[in-house]
Amino acid sequence: MKRTFAVLGIVLGLAACAGGPQTPTAPAPDRTSAPTSARVSVTNFVTVVETVEPVAEQICRARTNGMNCDFEILVDKRASSPVNAYQTLDENGRPVIIFTLRLIAQAQNRDELAFVLAHEAAHHIQGHIAKQTRIVGAGAGLLGGLASILTGGQDDAIAVGQRLGAQIGARAYSKNFELEADRLGTVIAHAAGYDPVQGAKFFTRIPDPGDQFLGTHPAHSDRIKTVQQTAARL
Repeated sequence: MKRTFAVLGIVLGLAACAGGPQTPTAPAPDRTSAPTSARVSVTNFVTVVETVEPVAEQICRARTNGMNCDFEILVDKRASSPVNAYQTLDENGRPVIIFTLRLIAQAQNRDELAFVLAHEAAHHIQGHIAKQTRIVGAGAGLLGGLASILTGGQDDAIAVGQRLGAQIGARAYSKNFELEADRLGTVIAHAAGYDPVQGAKFFTRIPDPGDQFLGTHPAHSDRIKTVQQTAARL
């Protein structure tokens, strides 16, 4: 029963996302088209979660020692949230993967949803949150200490140095973490029966960050190439 209401909530949210302004001369919209499309998106999403999640948990247990591999998959039902998916931890350390409605609606097939889910699960399996926290702390300490030496211990300068060091530390490794997650995500999606190369085509329909200095994500071309190379070895 809970799943029925949860799925219904996603359907209604996706129907809202699918809506758009109508021109005055346009014919009245078909009220059944958006819910039908939404139901297809939800069916794809539920199917992907049911097939990818157990594979991700199995690989998590095989590749880690004592890590919490009990993934929880949630949906951000706010229609205003942008196309996004991300991995975090709850207060008990359980890995949580959150999809926004717009991402579910924009995915064109199950391969794309499977790759996104596998990619986010890979972030957890590879311990990227903990690694990022350590890197941020190290960067903040390094530049904060340098600012203290150069300014004679001025508090404002130390605070600025710590913030800058944290930002540089976080961004310096973000690209590597994303490519690592793409590689393992490819393995997970493939093991779950999906085509990660087709799934990575999702990148072609979202803004490309390019290869920006200290950017948080690599260029889409690099990510697609990584997926293709990894899939060729499977």
